[in-house]
Amino acid sequence: MIHVPPGTAPEPGPAWLASTTFLDHDTPRVNAFATAATTGAAGDIERAARLFYAVRDRYRYDPFAVTLDPADYVASTVESRAAAYCIPKAVLLAAAARAVGIPAGIGLADVVNHLTTDKLKARMGGSTLFVDHGYAVLFLEGRWVKAAPAFNIELCERFHVRPTEFDGRTDAVFQEFDALDRRHMEYVREHGVWSDLPFDRIAEDFRKAYPPELYTPTDERFEDGAPVRG
Repeated sequence: MIHVPPGTAPEPGPAWLASTTFLDHDTPRVNAFATAATTGAAGDIERAARLFYAVRDRYRYDPFAVTLDPADYVASTVESRAAAYCIPKAVLLAAAARAVGIPAGIGLADVVNHLTTDKLKARMGGSTLFVDHGYAVLFLEGRWVKAAPAFNIELCERFHVRPTEFDGRTDAVFQEFDALDRRHMEYVREHGVWSDLPFDRIAEDFRKAYPPELYTPTDERFEDGAPVRG
């Protein structure tokens, strides 16, 4: 696995197009998802944008769906679910991009959510710092762009969150202020980009940062659920 530190850009090549343990784009599920989303698109920019919105809005954002089971982070598994949080959604976007020939990877950053709900804050041990927030990076028109498809449009409308939009040419990251001009998301630390999901690193970081309640599944924790698609 290749890791490119913050401040530098990956060199496009086979590693950023390969089917990997987590970005398993050679599976029927990921291929079918990518094909359905991009059929009729004219060029990589439009393909990337269509994939971004398919991942953003087809899969409900669920911050309570955190686990430390690596199987839950495989793109073909994510595709079968109805909901996920930022890292699995970024994995699916990166894998689907590779499926249509767009070099892609996974970026991680630490972010503060100034509007974290009391319920989620309690699960995170009182913290508002989201360690290892995940996003996809896509190579389009000779440059890498960030794409964070985490917050679905229904969530944005319900909670007055400014939706993250993607045009394929500029970074699509969390908004600093919400629709009511309240301080919302703050990027505090970038960790770089990987050619596959660095799951072991993420699991270790989560264990250090959060109590087990955040990532140990319980029936109550999944009250909003992530049912399997057909």
